[in-house]
Amino acid sequence: MKSTDLSGTEYQRDEHRVHRILYHLVWTPKRRKAVLNEAIARDCRELIEAKCAEKGWRVIELSVNPDHVHLLVQVWPTTSAAEVVRECKGVTSRELRRKYADVLKKLPSLWTRSYFAATVGSVSAEAVRRYIEAQKGQ
Repeated sequence: MKSTDLSGTEYQRDEHRVHRILYHLVWTPKRRKAVLNEAIARDCRELIEAKCAEKGWRVIELSVNPDHVHLLVQVWPTTSAAEVVRECKGVTSRELRRKYADVLKKLPSLWTRSYFAATVGSVSAEAVRRYIEAQKGQ
C-alpha cells in the first residue's frame, strides 16, 4: 500500500491518488518571546503531534524552540499549509494558555498571525530534516 523513496518519506495512496505533500512550517510566539521552555515546550510538542495524528497528517520532524516552532509534516492533497498552521496554533494556544496562565496570559495572544510555509521536494526533504534537527540545539 505504501512505498518509500530514497528520502524516507512515503507516498500516500487512496483509490484515486498517489501523492506526497510535505510542508515546512515555522511560526513564533507573539513578540518573539522565548516562552516555549521546558514543560510548555513538551506540552506544545505533544499537542501538535496529537492534532496531526487526529487529522491524519504525518509529523516528519518537529522542533519546539523557546521562540519558534519548526514543523515538517506530510499531509493530504486537500490540506493547505494554512489549515495545518491554523489547527496547530489553535489547539496549542487554547490549551497552553489555559494550563500555563501565569506565564502566557501576559501575552495578548500566544502566536503571531504570521508564519513561514514552504513545500518540500523529495531531494530537499532530508536537508530540511537536518536543518530542523540542527535548530533544536539553539
